[in-house]
Amino acid sequence: MDEATRSPWCREQDLYPAELDAWKQDAIAGLGEPRAVSAAEARQDRRRVKELERELHRKDKALAETAALLALSKELAAVFNNGEDV
Repeated sequence: MDEATRSPWCREQDLYPAELDAWKQDAIAGLGEPRAVSAAEARQDRRRVKELERELHRKDKALAETAALLALSKELAAVFNNGEDV
């Protein structure tokens, strides 16, 4: 933002341009240097992702089986309830 645009914007926001500059410098300083990931950490992360994917797949299968058993038990109950009403 150029000076001509920044000054009116700062007045509208009740800010001083110096405050805006300080916030900008703090934000840039807060970014810091990106941390390099070591090969061991990357391997460990991949292993953890695979482990979580296996667990998710296992839980999805268990949920599907439970849903199928619930549907079958409802059908079975419906069949036997209809037979008792007659």
